[in-house]
Amino acid sequence: MNQEQFKQLLTQEGFQDLVIVEREADGYLDTHTHPFEAKALILEGSIVIQTENETISCVKGDIFHLGHAKPHTERYGPSGVKYLVGRKSEA
Repeated sequence: MNQEQFKQLLTQEGFQDLVIVEREADGYLDTHTHPFEAKALILEGSIVIQTENETISCVKGDIFHLGHAKPHTERYGPSGVKYLVGRKSEA
């Protein structure tokens, strides 16, 4: 799926606030939550997201989805990560 197709999918699913996020090589974010639901397409690099119940490993071309206020950690690969993300606030 390319960026334009992904943007169309996000719009159809009600995601707003489409932004590109870049994180540093070998970076890490400790356990945190977001006040929105997020769906993202990896554009470059890699990311590992750890939730209470699963480990999500993503590389270029993969999509990840996190529910509203879902506690998780993030670890970025040796080249960092760049992704296009849509955010949806809870109604």
